[in-house]
Amino acid sequence: MINEGDKIKLRTGEIALISEVLAENKAYVAEVFSKSGDVSIEQILQKEIASVFVETEHPLPQAI
Repeated sequence: MINEGDKIKLRTGEIALISEVLAENKAYVAEVFSKSGDVSIEQILQKEIASVFVETEHPLPQAI
């Protein structure tokens, strides 16, 4: 399931951030970051999404 705020990779290789879920598992509005550095707001269909990034927290060592 893809939610608002998720970072995704499109089948084109571009990275995007989901801004709004229009229809669950079907359509989304996303900020798409092109390979040239431009940003555009686009409607994205589920079939256009290659993967979803998963964030992992890595604690830093405590300073003494």
